[in-house]
Amino acid sequence: MTHSNTTGKASPRRFRHATMRDFPQMQKIYAHARALMAASGNPTQWGHEFPRESVILDDIANQRTMLLVDECNGRERILAQFALCPGQDPTYATIDGAWLDDDSYVTIHRIASSGLVRHAARDCIKWALKHYGNVRADTHPNNKAMQHVLESSGFARCGLIQLLDRPTDTTRIAYQRHEW
Repeated sequence: MTHSNTTGKASPRRFRHATMRDFPQMQKIYAHARALMAASGNPTQWGHEFPRESVILDDIANQRTMLLVDECNGRERILAQFALCPGQDPTYATIDGAWLDDDSYVTIHRIASSGLVRHAARDCIKWALKHYGNVRADTHPNNKAMQHVLESSGFARCGLIQLLDRPTDTTRIAYQRHEW
């Protein structure tokens, strides 16, 4: 996965777990993602504060956050980040539609690109599929970019789910891909 960029020669992309040292840069990437979503007609999915600091720190502490990184001019860069959550997701227990199956799965949550390179989110999704095989995700109806990434990555649109962790703006489109 070596990709060219405009800021110098980059090393191949690789994945690693986030550490607490990564937290400040991760906060900047989430802020960038929130601004980009708002500018593209999706201001409410993450609003001004999502993901909450406590959630990000918990993801890091529990080894759920994966980073897509490379090196450019001798410095590591975070290209994208996401939480990879194994086990049953309570939000997915009820769906207006149907999941592809009831097999065990992992869920991709809180995916965000730094904007430094193209196709970073797609690379994260491909990595998750390669390593876990059965992957679920969801996104806001206004998040056309993520819908495109998921659908062009072979995910099936399974129906609608309702988030459990907020009082309003709870509808999300649910996706699944199972590598048989």
